[in-house]
Amino acid sequence: MEFRSLSVILWLIVFIHYGQTQDLPKPTLTVEPESSVFSGESVTLKCEIKGYDGWTYQWYKQDKQSRWSAVSQSEYYTVNRDTLTIRADAVIHGDQYRCSGERHDRLTSSQYSDFVTLTINALPRATLYIVEPESPVYTGGSVTLKCEINTYDEWTFQWYKQDKQHRWILVSQAEYYTVNRDTLTIREHAVIHGDPHLCRGERRDRPKVSQYSNSVALPVNALPTATLTVEPEGPVFTGGSVTLKCEIQSHSNWRYQWYKGSSRTAVSQSETNTFTIRSAADQDQYWCRGERDDRPSSSQPSNTVTLTVKGEAKAVLSIKPDKHVFRGEAVTLRCDIQWGRDTECKYSWYKEANTLYSSSTTQEFRFSPAEESHSGNYTCSGEDIGNSGYSQSSDAVTLTVTGLPRATLTVEPEGPVFSGESVTLKCEIQSHSNWRYQWYKGSRRTAVSQSQTNTFTIRSAADQDQDQYWCRGERDYRPTSSQPSNTVTLTVKDTSPEVSLMVSPSRAQHFITDSLSLSCEGQSDSTGRRVRRYTHSEKVSDCSSGWGSVTGSTCSISSLSTSHTGVYWCESESGESSNPVNISVTNGAVILDSPVHPMTEGDTLTLRCLYHDPKPSNLTAEFYKNGSLLQTQTIHTVSKSDEGLYHCKHPERGESPQSWISVKGLLRSEASFSVLSLLSRVMAASPYLLVSIILGLKCYKARGEN
Repeated sequence: MEFRSLSVILWLIVFIHYGQTQDLPKPTLTVEPESSVFSGESVTLKCEIKGYDGWTYQWYKQDKQSRWSAVSQSEYYTVNRDTLTIRADAVIHGDQYRCSGERHDRLTSSQYSDFVTLTINALPRATLYIVEPESPVYTGGSVTLKCEINTYDEWTFQWYKQDKQHRWILVSQAEYYTVNRDTLTIREHAVIHGDPHLCRGERRDRPKVSQYSNSVALPVNALPTATLTVEPEGPVFTGGSVTLKCEIQSHSNWRYQWYKGSSRTAVSQSETNTFTIRSAADQDQYWCRGERDDRPSSSQPSNTVTLTVKGEAKAVLSIKPDKHVFRGEAVTLRCDIQWGRDTECKYSWYKEANTLYSSSTTQEFRFSPAEESHSGNYTCSGEDIGNSGYSQSSDAVTLTVTGLPRATLTVEPEGPVFSGESVTLKCEIQSHSNWRYQWYKGSRRTAVSQSQTNTFTIRSAADQDQDQYWCRGERDYRPTSSQPSNTVTLTVKDTSPEVSLMVSPSRAQHFITDSLSLSCEGQSDSTGRRVRRYTHSEKVSDCSSGWGSVTGSTCSISSLSTSHTGVYWCESESGESSNPVNISVTNGAVILDSPVHPMTEGDTLTLRCLYHDPKPSNLTAEFYKNGSLLQTQTIHTVSKSDEGLYHCKHPERGESPQSWISVKGLLRSEASFSVLSLLSRVMAASPYLLVSIILGLKCYKARGEN
């Protein structure tokens, strides 16, 4: 019994000693495939423990925190006893794995295997490029792409094209594609600018596929454009010569193909870009195209031109400077005929269709100066002397010759004028515009004056101004001149009117309700003289018509109103008129006491302001000439320089109307202060005097009519 117990103890001692001295088994971990792993491949790990059987295996993967965690069957892992398969999408470069074994008998576990690190190599890259033609690619040419992979051998190639939905679709041998191992030829009708293509390689051994290549978009350039022109343009006549010209702006060394109608076969080919039809007969459409030995080997077809061939050439008649000319101008008739060929021509000109007017070898027939007798219908025709041919007669063109526009000269005032009066000549031309006016005196053919306006004024008539006057218009456009006007005779008299008008109170301005006396005085008996006036409302009327009371040759107005504003004068039974005076009536509070008749040089002028009742306590007023303040109200010795528009201004009552004060020379009679002289001075007056201006002009005209 003791011996048996001792045996057991010895056996335990031996076993413990063996466990302390013998290591646990260590698995061996291998990787399949043994060589490099490529992107997209799965990996199989194998765990093997030699010397013992009955093992089951545990798999471990190191995480990002360097901790080992168990790996079991899952979506990405397949465990098959001693192997672990890692699917392709879970194979990550640098991941580390290890394994260990377990069993139910003694030595229930093994050591951990050495870890393995996964090394993933990129797939070989395919490169796609255009090998034919060399850049650029032109419309109508085929394109060859080449797919190249520099590593490994025995590749076959797949070709892809992107569709309109940006999806890559496989391209194979077809009507428009030719596949020859590593090249893809796209035939001309399938070559579209911008179409993207790419490729990829495949093989039996590892790696089985390559990466997709770069994408290549087809850069297609349009073929050079041919442009066709024809000379001459428009219809040609039978037998005429026509030249077609084909122009291609880019590249050089073109051969030119010429096509007619719908034919696809050239009717002619030339090294030059012109094609001449010597004797046109058929009309049709023509187009051209260029061809050459280098790329691009052809151009685009040109535009089409239509050649129209007509029977007989027709003459065309034109008239210069116009179909309507003026007497005295030069007229040129021109005959144009498009023969369509070089020719020597004889031209014939006809008036009223059947009357031969002239014949010559030049295209133009000229006559100068034109007269009204040249008016009529003209035609022309031509004879081709060299080819014994005749043109059709031209359409008739009507030439009209008229007289130049007529100038009409009038004088204001009409009839004799007195020394010192102003006379205005007026030249009127009814038609056309932009005239310059030439003024002539007596028998002179040289103008005494020229103006842009149609009036010519003699400011102070004298004996030397007595003569005949006429005018004429000139301009830069046709007609360049008018006919001379009628002549007018200017007569200047030195005597004064036999009758004059006296005004009481003797001033030009009056208040309403004032009384006014107008008397006709003269060198002879005043019997038969009457006071007349012109107002805008009543025209010309006598004192006896109701606006005043007549006593002998005196007209009295008991109560003035603004309607009495007008021009007044005396007139004898023989029609002799006095110098007119301008009377203005205002309903204002202030008037200027200004002389009603012209002053004489050397007189003293004292200006006064008159006030409507009640008079202001302060009678101090300011006096103005032509709008400028005067420093004094008295001018001791008046001269012509003192003429102007005068008015006064009171600080409380306001301003008076304006009156023109005129000054005559010492040797000039009162008669020299004519109606026109008066009105010309009033022209610059205030708007209040505008009525007087209008009345004065109409009055003068009315005096001549009554």
